Amino acid sequence: MARGLGRGLDAFFPEIEEKDDDVVQQIPIKECRPNPYQPRKTFHTDAIEELKESIQEFGIIQPLIVRKSIKGFEIVVGERRFRAAKEAGLSEVPAIVKELTDEKMMELALLENLQREDLTPIEEAQAYANLMKELNITQEELSKRLGKSRSHIANLVRLLGLPEPIIAYINNGELSMGHGRALLGLKDKEKVNPLVKKIRSEKLNVRQVEKLIILLNEKPSKKKVKPKKDIFLQERESVLRDKLGTAVNIQRGKRKGKIEIEFYTDDDLERIIEVLEG
Repeated sequence: MARGLGRGLDAFFPEIEEKDDDVVQQIPIKECRPNPYQPRKTFHTDAIEELKESIQEFGIIQPLIVRKSIKGFEIVVGERRFRAAKEAGLSEVPAIVKELTDEKMMELALLENLQREDLTPIEEAQAYANLMKELNITQEELSKRLGKSRSHIANLVRLLGLPEPIIAYINNGELSMGHGRALLGLKDKEKVNPLVKKIRSEKLNVRQVEKLIILLNEKPSKKKVKPKKDIFLQERESVLRDKLGTAVNIQRGKRKGKIEIEFYTDDDLERIIEVLEG
């Protein structure tokens, strides 16, 4: 599933953006090595093979961006081109040398993770969480700099609050992001694992899971059946849920009503307060 950044790396680091006066150098491929701070990741063989064939026919159209190190050059942007160039048997690659600190290289490694072609919802969520932590920025700031909606980022990061086994199921594709979002709304957390077993064994879709969770969240009553919520209140709940990126419950009494907004961590609370103040 292709996701990735809404904008390029230069949205965060204008210093790595290619400029007209940049000098493109031919650098020995044996002197290049990947970003040392880049988390280990896999590269699809088919994608590398396709790029290799393109390089063999047309060469490397866009130069790599590197920084000088004690042992040659460290790749800032273009590791996939570098790997394909090696497969194509090139001895040199075109590159632009930039000056970057270790801290910037570490931040770039996190951003590179967001540009992976096979990014899962959990990997994307972890990348967002890491970026906010490492760069000390809010979800609102991250949203503006990436060109992603705040609700998209919030909904993904919330998935990290699920139990580890469920996070693993979403990561390997057994459960979808929609399943995860629905499970976050289950009030009795002890019912999560049994429900997940039911979802997997019966292949339940997201809509079926949402209906089940509504039933599980309802308190049993022997005296009277709980009246169905007004469709206007349901619509307002949906609007607030999308805006705040969390569960919202609106209750209307005879003389007054109340709005319940769920949050999971202190950061989540701060995020919601920022949205309400904004």
